[in-house]
Parts: sequence; structure tokens; C-alpha cells
Amino acid sequence: MNIQRLFQKTLFGIFLLFGVIAVSTSWVCIATVDSQLSEEYVSNSKGIAKTIADASVDIILNRDLSALQSLIDQFLEIQGINYIYIVNENGEFLAHTFVPGIPEEILSSDPSITDGIERSFSGAENYIEVGSPILAGVAGSVHIGMDKGLISLKIQRAVGRQMYLISSIFVVGIFAAIWLVNLAAKPVSALLGYAVELAKAGDGEQSASNPLLERDDEAGQLARLFLYFAKIVDPDRVEPQAVK
Repeated sequence: MNIQRLFQKTLFGIFLLFGVIAVSTSWVCIATVDSQLSEEYVSNSKGIAKTIADASVDIILNRDLSALQSLIDQFLEIQGINYIYIVNENGEFLAHTFVPGIPEEILSSDPSITDGIERSFSGAENYIEVGSPILAGVAGSVHIGMDKGLISLKIQRAVGRQMYLISSIFVVGIFAAIWLVNLAAKPVSALLGYAVELAKAGDGEQSASNPLLERDDEAGQLARLFLYFAKIVDPDRVEPQAVK
């Protein structure tokens, strides 16, 4: 497909604009989905941690550790929860869901921190950990780790669907841009051909009936101007006032 050199930069600018739109919308989508999902994860995790903390008060006071273990095990069925552990007011572990043992990163951490923090275990994915105090921290605290890999998977799905849509629009836009640019370039090509025709005719008499002269746009104005200059090459041939 031949495109006039005059419009090649315009077409390139359209392609560049499509690319900027695709990259910027994808970045906004990733940032928005990541922020919203992370906030949702932290909020849900805090709610679950508080539920466990409220339900474990009597169990801890009765020192029924098997019931405490059974309590936290059932919450592992919730999507996204990777681990749960409960410590007493001295930082001693009362129950946990780690297999085969508690990671060193957990053992060396401060169990009194219940705000949302990010953890990364050796050879494992990243996690968001939140906690909730039991009896305002007097009886210990509950900690829950949510797998961030699930957030990444949802981001990939959301961005993937968006990219399918953007790619479809991009392909349609390319063909539409090429068609529109060629549509705009046709008068220029016709005007160039008319100028050549005038140059060959010399006096412009044979080119006075060209349909290009009837156009009311810039191409028609230029064509009439070319015809005017072609005729005034010999001032005796035509009066300048007769040419519009």
C-alpha cells in the first residue's frame, strides 16, 4: 500500500499514539488492580484474624491447644490464606499451620507487630501478613499470611483481558488510520497529476475541464490557482480577472 510521503509522519504519529495509550492504560490498570486487591486482602485478613482472636480467648484461657489448632486449621480452606499462627503474650507459639516447621523469618520477627507487612520466605512466594491482638494483646496475638501470588494471578488476568481489547482496537485502528490517510492523500495525488498535466499542456486549455477544478476544498483552490498561473504565462491569452 503506497502512502504519500507527506502523510507518513502523520501515520507514524497515529501508531505512536496508539502505543502510548496501550502502555499507559496497562500501567494504570496494573497499579489500580494491585492497589485495590492488596487493600482488599489486608482488610479481609484483618477481619479473619479478629474473628480467630475473638474465638480463641476461651480456648487459650482453658489451655486447650488441640482445639486452638483445630480452629486455625479450618481457616486454611479460605482462598488466599497460606499460613496462620498464634503466639501468647511472651511470644511463644501456641499453634501454627507451618509444615514441617516454623520458618526462620517468622521465628526472628517481632510477634507484637500486627500491622500489614510483607514477608518473603526462602524458596517461597511473597506474602502479606496481618495480625490481631487477643484481649488487647494481654493473651497474645493471631497472625495470618496471605499469598501475594494470587494477587499477581488476578492482575495478569485483568491485564490480559484488557490487552486483548486494546490489541483488537489497535489492529482496527491501524487499518482505519491507513484508510483515512489514503483518503486524505487522494486529492494530493490528483493535484500532483493535474500539475503535471498543466506542465505538459503548456497553455492549460486542455486541463480547464478537470474535475479537480470543481472541488471546494484546498485541493480545488490550488488546482484553480495552478490553472491561473498556467494561463498568465502569456498575458494575452486570458484576463487575470476571469480566473477565480
